[in-house]
Amino acid sequence: MASPFSVMTAPPLALPQPPAPSADEVWLRTVQRQVESSLAELFELPDEASLDPRWTRAMERTRLYTLRPAKRVRPALMMAGYALARGSLSVPAGLWRFASGLELLHTFLLIHDDVADQAKLRRGGPALHHLLGPGRAGEDLAVVVGDHLFSRSLEAMLSSGLRGAAEASRYYLGVCRHTAAGQYLDLELSRAPLSKVTLLQALRVAHLKTARYGFCAPLVCGAMLAGGDEELRAALECVGRHVGLAFQLRDDLIGLFGDVRVAGKASDGDFVEGKRTVPVLAAYTRAPAGIREELERLWSLPREAKDAEALARARALVEEYGGRAACERLVERASRAGRRALHALPDEGGVRDLLDTLITRLARRAA
Repeated sequence: MASPFSVMTAPPLALPQPPAPSADEVWLRTVQRQVESSLAELFELPDEASLDPRWTRAMERTRLYTLRPAKRVRPALMMAGYALARGSLSVPAGLWRFASGLELLHTFLLIHDDVADQAKLRRGGPALHHLLGPGRAGEDLAVVVGDHLFSRSLEAMLSSGLRGAAEASRYYLGVCRHTAAGQYLDLELSRAPLSKVTLLQALRVAHLKTARYGFCAPLVCGAMLAGGDEELRAALECVGRHVGLAFQLRDDLIGLFGDVRVAGKASDGDFVEGKRTVPVLAAYTRAPAGIREELERLWSLPREAKDAEALARARALVEEYGGRAACERLVERASRAGRRALHALPDEGGVRDLLDTLITRLARRAA
């Protein structure tokens, strides 16, 4: 007699196989894995092990914060600049250390940026100042930890053993000075009436805060470390300028219309902080007088009054008066310009195609 639990058997169904990762995905994952491994090593500091248990706990929280899943865009761009100059994807071990130093320098800037913006989220988790303590105490501690990471990043870059490390470090730090100017302008303009802020000023902030620092500098640094000539450096600077602008404009859209689950940061952050971003200013210039007054009032509300209803109205107005569409067009225009500049370069070892794919992904992040 058959068991009541017996079942009819049939040939097993073949499960659909996930698509094999493309060459650019394999390359990006390799960069992420190698840089994160090197980043973890930068937190191994025997001379700090016995300073104080409280400092040890703070460093462990900072290490976990730094190693949260991230795109590692700057190291990837630096590797691409190096490979384009050398004509090969093969890189020396010291380049990973230099790249991790750049990423740690970026982490330092993110920490200070989040304190200035009173941000709550970063890369899908609490901003560091919320991890280190409540209120002003956490902000003060995060600033100090950021200073520590700045010093550690310079140690890493200068101890990479690469021939051009000192020159590349000086160049990158010069760019960081301009980044500070961009951040200052961003904060200062957020206190000005919309009527007193121009699209040109917003684009200048995007160039200083993001394009030069996050895109031009890594590409150029990579070429410098590989011994690339001035012509190649200038060409990579041009690529980075356009791609960085596309990235920041996409970030402006995410900061007002984004999904926190996708972006990993608050989707109302730019509105709450009163940022005078390109989509807002584009809508303001197109709106009639009465709507301009309403936009001015919404962006001037105190933080505690910028609730869900105010955010919904702000989004609706920016959408209705063309701010979102105008910003999308600028993203596409800058992306195309970046790709044209890239395709003017020789495709050494397939690096150009990898960089082309990366540029496309950055410009089309989900908003």
